[in-house]
Amino acid sequence: MKYMIIVGSHRADAQSLKVGEYIKKYTKETIKGVGIDLLDLNVERLPLWSEAAWDGDSDLSKIVKPYQDRVMSADAFVVISPEWSGMVPAGLKNFFLYMNSEVMGHKPAMIVGVSSTHGGSYPVVELRMSSYKNTRLCYIPDHVVVEKVEDVLNSYGIDEEDKKDSYIKKRINYSIQILSEYAKAFQIIRDSDLINYKDFPFGM
Repeated sequence: MKYMIIVGSHRADAQSLKVGEYIKKYTKETIKGVGIDLLDLNVERLPLWSEAAWDGDSDLSKIVKPYQDRVMSADAFVVISPEWSGMVPAGLKNFFLYMNSEVMGHKPAMIVGVSSTHGGSYPVVELRMSSYKNTRLCYIPDHVVVEKVEDVLNSYGIDEEDKKDSYIKKRINYSIQILSEYAKAFQIIRDSDLINYKDFPFGM
């Protein structure tokens, strides 16, 4: 089983990356035999999408192909998005434009919204509304919103005296375990003969 953690911030030294590193460490230590691919969109920036991506011989297509291959090899995703002016960062939306049902279809994903204040819920709504249609990505019901992110996840262990930090860690840990169960179940779906991306490549 392989997970991809997508850190959607393209800001240097992002708090979202801190969240991703925590999730990577926890998942690696608790899910037996799992492989983790952490994709940091600040470091690995894709060019702005254009229809040239559909041309298999274009320079843009050649740039994107290694990313699509990485995504295709994953069985489940954690999508981490900071809330910028109440929105998902442009780089994360751009990333989804390059993906399709062949690489993401019928794979579970967990959303993690991140905010430096008491926000973080708008990215959850936006991703559930607009990023699944042609990717056929399946967001699980559980999601996590990390508020006041600078104050939490600054260490790995759980300190019961720090109520805020211990709660968000326990919630992340629980949700990762739920994602793991979805990942097992969705493998059965992808192995089904019913899936037909040729005739029905796009959502409606």
